[in-house]
Amino acid sequence: MLKILLKFKMRYIIILFISFTSFAQSDEKVIREIYSNSLTNGKSYEWLDYLSNQIGGRLSGSLNAERAVNWTKSEMKLMGLDKVWLQPVMVPKWVRGAPEFAYIETAPGKTTKVNICALGGSIATSATGLKANLIEVKSFEELEKLGKDKIQGKIVFYNRPMDATLIDTFKAYGGCVNQRYEGAVHAIEYGAAGVIVRSMNLAIDDSPHTGSMTYGNIPVKDRIPSAAISTQHADLLSSMLKMDNNIQFYFKQNCKQMDDVLSHNVIGEITGSEYPDEYILVGGHLDSWDIGDGSHDDGAGCVQSMDVLRLLKVSGITPKRSIRVVLFMNEENGLRGGNKYAEEAFRKGENHIFALESDAGAFTPRGFYFDTDESNFAQIQSWKELFKPYLIHFFELGGSGADIGPLKTPYNVLSGLKPDSQRYFDHHHSENDTFESIHKRELELGAATMTALVYLIDKYGIINKVKL
Repeated sequence: MLKILLKFKMRYIIILFISFTSFAQSDEKVIREIYSNSLTNGKSYEWLDYLSNQIGGRLSGSLNAERAVNWTKSEMKLMGLDKVWLQPVMVPKWVRGAPEFAYIETAPGKTTKVNICALGGSIATSATGLKANLIEVKSFEELEKLGKDKIQGKIVFYNRPMDATLIDTFKAYGGCVNQRYEGAVHAIEYGAAGVIVRSMNLAIDDSPHTGSMTYGNIPVKDRIPSAAISTQHADLLSSMLKMDNNIQFYFKQNCKQMDDVLSHNVIGEITGSEYPDEYILVGGHLDSWDIGDGSHDDGAGCVQSMDVLRLLKVSGITPKRSIRVVLFMNEENGLRGGNKYAEEAFRKGENHIFALESDAGAFTPRGFYFDTDESNFAQIQSWKELFKPYLIHFFELGGSGADIGPLKTPYNVLSGLKPDSQRYFDHHHSENDTFESIHKRELELGAATMTALVYLIDKYGIINKVKL
């Protein structure tokens, strides 16, 4: 009897192994097809060329942003998706106005011009500009120690560089971005007249990098103008201050915050053949800053996400679950699009089992971050061998994306594409974020990598602890 049982058990194990091997071989073949289609017949590069060069920078609330909404909607319709629609969302409208101007003055009439750009959400200077002495700091704690007596009436110069020793440059960015975002709030507390912030960039160059900032609950009348200075000129300014702390800084900017305006998220869907009420989302943000054309941040993520659905179709895959591409509006200076999408999804009771965001540039894909529990992460890790031929190796817990973050529940899986990050902040939020910096093959590899993960999630589902 024991021999019979052992024989049966062994036969069962063999059947399971053969079955698993068969599935693995099938998945391997499908994923190879996905990569081949992306690298030989991809659309992401062509789409990004149009978005970047024919439309350009797409700051929330701008005419270009609306042009991008209408164009991407029309392209999705041409893809033959089951559904394409616009989701209304009210967004902030901030305009830069005439180009900024700044100089360092070492003596009356003796000046050195420097490159700055207004931070998103900043007020303008007066019509004649702002000239004042400076105080250089590297932290809010340092500001507090100096106190109001030493700061009042001066321009606070935040000059904490990104940490070059951190290999993950997004961690370096996270270690210093608070001086850009909250710098004005803290400087106002001590009576500062204005704020200049070192650009969030590891490279030493002449291009200032914009980005969002806040005044918190500070009344409009008490707000001060805030601008970024290029890393090269930040180093110059710091050196000059060490030689003479009585030098003055002048800058003029012409930005303005307008009333909120109506815009839209752009949504397309392939309806699932077996589980149409289970949603898999892939997306990026359609808006960008205005001083480049937003190719890396985040035109790339948008066109890659669109191509995920196209690649599924041309690879002959019929999704079991409903696959949505969502191009979010207003990630850069408000997250209104992501919040609106989540609000509507929860209101309708939509079950988003998985969401994937691409918002880290178009460089060579390395893998994914995941925001999920251990059981779902274990399942995803079991697929690593399928990605190995494409040099995709990074599968780590640790986050997802800003726009999909509001969709998080205890039971779903969120993910963010992780490209190589070493060159990303050379371009991020600057005039250097242009189509010329995009490598076609790297962009297409990213689209294929995203499609492969979506395919696997669709085929095998996720591990839910409760029935949704």
